[in-house]
Parts: sequence; C-alpha cells; structure tokens
Amino acid sequence: MTEGGPPGDPGETGVSLDAFLGGRIQLRQLRSGYRAGLDAVLLAAAAPVMRAGTALDAGSGAGAASLCYMARAAGPRLTLLELEPRLAELAAENVAHNGFAGRASVVTADIRQPVAGMPPGGFDLVLTNPPWLESRRADPPADALRRLAHVETAVPLPLWLDRCLRLLKPRGRLALAHRADRLDTALAALAGRAGDITIIPLWPRAGQPANRIILLARKGAKGPCRLSAGLILHEADGRHTPAAEAILRGGGALDAAA
Repeated sequence: MTEGGPPGDPGETGVSLDAFLGGRIQLRQLRSGYRAGLDAVLLAAAAPVMRAGTALDAGSGAGAASLCYMARAAGPRLTLLELEPRLAELAAENVAHNGFAGRASVVTADIRQPVAGMPPGGFDLVLTNPPWLESRRADPPADALRRLAHVETAVPLPLWLDRCLRLLKPRGRLALAHRADRLDTALAALAGRAGDITIIPLWPRAGQPANRIILLARKGAKGPCRLSAGLILHEADGRHTPAAEAILRGGGALDAAA
C-alpha cells in the first residue's frame, strides 16, 4: 500500500519513492516484483512499543515494517535482516533517508545460518512478515524477488518461526504478519515455546472472512491464547474504514486489546 499522490522520483530507473504513514515515511522500493504494502504497516502498528532494547525485523525487504515501527517507537535499536542483497541495499538507503541511521543497521544474511553480532537470545522483539505460501501449493510468480518474498522455498514457516524464537530473549516478544489460513501452522510451531498469544484478524470488509492475521506472542510464557476483535480494512465502496485510515495514514496503533 502506497499513499498520497504518484510516486516520487528516486533518481534511479526501476525504483519508486512511496509514502507511508501519510508521508512520514518515504520508502524506496523496486517498481516491479515484491512491493511492501498494508501488511508491513499493520505489523508495525501492532508490535509493542518499547522505550529501549533491541528489535529485529526478520526478512525486512526494503524496510517498510522497520521504518513504520521506528516512527512509533523512539527507543529501541533495530536490526534489519534480509537475504536478498538488492533489497538489503534499498533498506540501508531507506534507513538513512528517513533519518534512522543512528538507530538501525541492515544485515544481509540467511535467517537459517548463525550471523555475526546476532547471538541467540539477543533481541527483545522480533517483527516478521515471512513468505506466505507453501511451495507445494503455490503458483510461483515469474519474478525472482516476488517469488522469494511470497513462496516458502528453503525456509518453511515452522523453521522460520524456530529461528525467530531462537533469536529472542526469554520473555521476548514476537510479532508475526501472515495469512489466516496458515494460523494453524504458526500456532503448532509456537506450541510449548511461546504463550500469551493474541491473534488479530484483519477483515477485508464487514461480514467477510479474515484473510490476514497479526499474531503477537511472548517467548517462554504460559498464558492462554486470545482472539481480539480485529480490524475491518475497507468499507463496502473500497475506501479504508476510519479505523484503518487512522493506522495506515495517521500512524496509530493496532490495539490488540480491542
């Protein structure tokens, strides 16, 4: 989801400059292939705001979720972890362009492998919007970067969540954006390892099934799972609802307690 008027001119063929949070965040991203949108903004809006500490954006892409989160949370330092070098390069440019160079760093690495400077149990918060589709069920996009972002190839969801949990401190928090039809897989992967789980359904329109969810959890906690009221994204005519508009343009929180 981009906002406002037409994309700005980033001075590079194949790259657009798009506004998020009503223009508070400017994101350079590829014009073709994978493009960040609504899910990244909602993930950042649902993640708990910390006054200090460390956070990781696992699979950051060009950095949309991290940038939107830093616009909300002034305290923590962020690490953006991205496998694809071109997206990691754009993420570093976006961090600097938006004035967060002193608070964030970008690491180009594979989440499956140990990374220097990222020891197990090193983060208070992990944000993640991993690939959505199982490879055996997906119709893979032709574009390589879009395929990498949307289809589980080398890292199925249980393994991805395992790596995220390993990187969290005890009692650290996980914020996950994913498809609603993968919720059972996510919950199975977290069973016995994380609790105090809150599921936030994202309803396309009133009366329609949720097709996306945000899941919040705490590593090592034993508390029960709860289902929040969620968020209706669009009116019948396709416009964003006032509640969605307050988050997507106004930078408000996605309240998990609702």
